Amino acid sequence: MEKSLQPDYRKIYKDIITRNYPDKREVCQNILSKKHLSILDVIEVNTLIFNNGNKSSNEMNQKYRSYDIPTILKILDYQKINRLNNTELAIHFKLSRNTVAKWKKQFSV
Repeated sequence: MEKSLQPDYRKIYKDIITRNYPDKREVCQNILSKKHLSILDVIEVNTLIFNNGNKSSNEMNQKYRSYDIPTILKILDYQKINRLNNTELAIHFKLSRNTVAKWKKQFSV
C-alpha cells in the first residue's frame, strides 16, 4: 500500500480553524468538505483564513508556492474558458507572466 507524500491539508486547516479561527469555520466548510483538495483549494482556504493585506507578506508567500501538473492544466483551462491573456491570468492567480508563458510552452496549450 502506497502512502501519499502530500500533507493532509484538510486535517491541518481544520485544526487551525478549530484552535485559532472558529469564526471562519462556516466560510471554509464548503472547501474542506471536499474529498480531495487541489492546490488551488489550499490557496483559497489559506486566503480565507489568513486574509491579511500585508503586501510584503503576500510577496514572500508567493515565492514558495508550487503547483502540480493537474493544477497547472486547470489554470490554463481557466484561461481558455474565460479568454484571458497571459497578463490577465497572471493577475487573477497572482502569478508571474513569465510563469504563465513557460507553462503554456511546456504543456503546448
